[in-house]
Amino acid sequence: MIPAEVSGALAAAVRDVGRELGEVPVFCRGAGVYESPVALRAGVDPQVIARRVGGTVTGRGFVRIEVGAGALVDGIVRDAGYGIARVPSHRWDEWPRTFENPGFCVRYAYARAVWVGRWAADLGVRPGVFGPGEPEELALVEALGDMPGRAAQAERERDARPLVFCLEKVAGAYHDVHERCPALPLGDEEPGAVHEGRVSLAEAVQVVLGNGLNMIGESPRKRI
Repeated sequence: MIPAEVSGALAAAVRDVGRELGEVPVFCRGAGVYESPVALRAGVDPQVIARRVGGTVTGRGFVRIEVGAGALVDGIVRDAGYGIARVPSHRWDEWPRTFENPGFCVRYAYARAVWVGRWAADLGVRPGVFGPGEPEELALVEALGDMPGRAAQAERERDARPLVFCLEKVAGAYHDVHERCPALPLGDEEPGAVHEGRVSLAEAVQVVLGNGLNMIGESPRKRI
């Protein structure tokens, strides 16, 4: 799922130089990194479009826009349909319920993300702006950003494995974040902006894993 603000900014930039395109092609190249051949298709100097949208130009003449981690997390939280595609079903084993079982790892990560939201509400910690983030958190954001591309690949190849791989990567990264970067204040610690940002990050994980589980034919569980 390409953020609407990215395609919208590119379309507006092309219109500003007196050109018009119907659909603006945009490709996700990684976590928060998007490229478009829109300038080449419109017959416009890519540098002109890049300057107007605050982007850069690749060696192929594509305009590249990089969206920060905070914006990516916010975009996922606001997009209930993030990454959804038509993907073949997949079934993980139910047992054993250990981290060595990838199915348990994904299901438990989803449940943990749900718990964070519930506990945060009980403590009065509201979702906030994520960033800049610890290395573990940025690795998680990168995995979250990879989900739409993996889902599209799974749909294109009629094979769930690219998406399944992504979900397992997101789950593993989130377990690291959950344990090393607490979203909720500990002891007498006062809740702050870092906690609010991490609550938003947990919400983004809930969206990605929830959508992913639904796509492969499994109902997400709030309790394991």
